Amino acid sequence: MASIIPLLLEGLPYPLPILLVLIGTGLLLAEALAPGAHFIVVGIALFLAGLVGVGLNAMGLGAIAVTLGMGLTVLVGGALTLYAYREFDLYSSGRSESTSDSDALRGKTGRVTERVTPSSGEVKLQNGGFNPNYQARTLTGEIPVGAEVIVTDPGGGNVIQVESLSVIEDDIDGELGLGSTGEEREPESS
Repeated sequence: MASIIPLLLEGLPYPLPILLVLIGTGLLLAEALAPGAHFIVVGIALFLAGLVGVGLNAMGLGAIAVTLGMGLTVLVGGALTLYAYREFDLYSSGRSESTSDSDALRGKTGRVTERVTPSSGEVKLQNGGFNPNYQARTLTGEIPVGAEVIVTDPGGGNVIQVESLSVIEDDIDGELGLGSTGEEREPESS
């Protein structure tokens, strides 16, 4: 087996560790140009394996030790990179800041960035996806810049319908408002 590995490496233009560093670097550059975790795990694993291979070669270890060290580095480096990617959610892969369709926007809140009228306006939604800025319209009146809004109709296109949170008040908000003004209500008996 020891004689097979050098034969495999003879046809390569560069020694295997240098080739792995170059391939890993290429994959990391590809990830930078097209983010989305397509190449990050493999790119880091190969890059690290190449660096370990260069280091082990510099120490004068044999081909089998270098190959085993690089193989182990690919497994450990890939596993650690995958763990870090999933644990730290580096690309915000969809748990809280993505929308699957227009209906997912219903009920989201945000702030007005350009005065909203029945014919124009723009809002920035909290957790509104990759680009949280949306063209917005209101059915009645105007909503000034900086006002908090809620999406009442996502529309299905690129324009959403919003209403100001200051005018939307339901029974719970009314009860909370009574409690905050100092008025006390008698508890209801059942």
